[in-house]
Amino acid sequence: MIKFISAGQTLDLRSSELREGLDRELCRFEGDDTEGSFHVGYFTDERLVCVATFHRQQREGFPGLGFQLRGMVTHPDFQRKGIGNQLLNFSIVYLRGQKADYLWCNARKIAFRFYLGLGFEFISDEFELPKIGPHRVMYLKIN
Repeated sequence: MIKFISAGQTLDLRSSELREGLDRELCRFEGDDTEGSFHVGYFTDERLVCVATFHRQQREGFPGLGFQLRGMVTHPDFQRKGIGNQLLNFSIVYLRGQKADYLWCNARKIAFRFYLGLGFEFISDEFELPKIGPHRVMYLKIN
């Protein structure tokens, strides 16, 4: 089941799967509690197994209402089961209702195929985020 959740509910998965066990409070993103930001989670038997955060954030050079996808992660025991796909599609439908024009993200190299499969396209060359690894900026037109 997919639900809107709080920023705090995203922290355990962000910490364990994206930041190698970094203290959960250090896994908060600037903008998590900004007006217009929202967080979604996928629950299996009341266990939160996938999360994503969306910040209202325009990308330079792209007109209209933009949102940045951040901190999307699925627990390893639940990967490759379509859960991330369902969560992101739910969020895209919600963003259409919010009149968002596009969604963008700094995608990890290991997630390129996932985002390409959902219709995202590359809009940057590969770059390195310190302590995190190789990324590319990806973009999805919504409206």
